[in-house]
Amino acid sequence: MSIRDAISNAPAKEQFPTLAKDVKTFPVRDGETPWSTKEIETLADELIVESVRLQAELAVADQELSELLRNSGDGAGDDQADSGSSALEREQELTLVNNTRDLLTQSSRALSRISAGTYGTCESCGLAIGKARLQAFPRATLCVTCKQREERR
Repeated sequence: MSIRDAISNAPAKEQFPTLAKDVKTFPVRDGETPWSTKEIETLADELIVESVRLQAELAVADQELSELLRNSGDGAGDDQADSGSSALEREQELTLVNNTRDLLTQSSRALSRISAGTYGTCESCGLAIGKARLQAFPRATLCVTCKQREERR
């Protein structure tokens, strides 16, 4: 599925047939309005489109990394600066691949949580993550308090 197809299909409705019922169980923080089906569909559609985009990026990045690794033995006459530059390029490509994989995993996990009816629940304390936080970062799995606690460690 291309990115354009994913955007035009907005597949959340098909992927989550019980969403209208499940959305009522998604927690919210005090003072927030309950999640609407439309709000969750919008977030799910964004996550699906992002997943398709990340899969395409990952395929390209994996191919580029493979080429870099395949060609890393070439250049026996290269000086140290060329070797260092090649090593840096491989390291940067590897970092890009790993970051893309992490984002793809986070997006898939968020979609799984929507499907399981646990979206919006902090994985650490079990309280609501908060709509504003999830609308800003739909992959969040921790509430702000637990995330701050994790980052201090």
